[in-house]
Amino acid sequence: MNILLEFFVVTFRVLWAFVLAAAKWLVRPKEKSVAGQVCLITGAGSGLGRLFALEFARRRALLVLWDINTQSNEETAGMVRHIYREIAEEAATAAPGVAGDGEKDVLPHGNLQVYTYTCDVGKRENVYLTAERVRKEVGEVSVLVNNAGVVSGHHLLECPDELIERTMMVNCHAHFWTTKAFLPKMLEMNHGHIVTVASSLGLFSTAGVEDYCASKFGAVGFHESLSHELKAAEKDGIKTTLVCPYLVDTGMFRGCRIRKEIEPFLPPLKPEYCVKQAMRAILTDQPMICTPRLMYMVTFMKSILPFEAVVCMYRFLGADKCMYPFIAQRKQATNNNEAKNGI
Repeated sequence: MNILLEFFVVTFRVLWAFVLAAAKWLVRPKEKSVAGQVCLITGAGSGLGRLFALEFARRRALLVLWDINTQSNEETAGMVRHIYREIAEEAATAAPGVAGDGEKDVLPHGNLQVYTYTCDVGKRENVYLTAERVRKEVGEVSVLVNNAGVVSGHHLLECPDELIERTMMVNCHAHFWTTKAFLPKMLEMNHGHIVTVASSLGLFSTAGVEDYCASKFGAVGFHESLSHELKAAEKDGIKTTLVCPYLVDTGMFRGCRIRKEIEPFLPPLKPEYCVKQAMRAILTDQPMICTPRLMYMVTFMKSILPFEAVVCMYRFLGADKCMYPFIAQRKQATNNNEAKNGI
């Protein structure tokens, strides 16, 4: 009898979850404040990582930027400092005694700082050593954005083993190291937010980028298991958000093409749009965000359709070989570089 009663309770909760999810589509949830909180972003030197840094800076978070490229990371830091100066100037010109919007009063403007660290997240020891420096020099991290990513751009049989290993280490294993470094304090405080920037290719795959797909599938699996572990431990103060965008126009997959008749309806995403959608999800504690929303349908259909039906859909859309032009361009660029250097 107890299990029957519990079954009805679970059924009600599942239905109620659908109601709440539908309500969020109609009424936009209030965004939480991250002002004064330490936000660490990996791969902050370019692409989505840089845009995430700028968005968090506008919300007055204290930024910790990690990237393997010191110069590009410092360039991002310069942009963040410019935003901080604008915030300080706006505060200075505001009429004295006038209350702000609540978020702006949390942190004195002079305390807005950005810290940069050169870190290869694909190397476990480098991650742990840099994390220890962050704790000593900045403080405990409240928001962890695992964004760093690489792509080899080779067919499986043409891809050197070391590039496959590199892809797995940066796109997947690094999430383990960074989370193990900063999660203990989050658990102690029951406060924090872990963001996994994965890809739609972590939900469904395509030909020619086996290592990349495997690494992103691994990142998605890690994130989902971690989310369940936090729920099982009843640490509801620690939020998680999985970000799975479609092809983003950052140059990472330059040359990737689907069927030309379909492309106008499914063009590469603008990086700014992708990050703004992700930020809305993060600040409203949304567990997962796919952009565009069509990706939810593609993932659902891939889960229920026979494999041969999926193959037919891929061929119709031109998604079965969409990475081939990208791989060809990477191969040509590699050959040109070798010829230039006399290799």
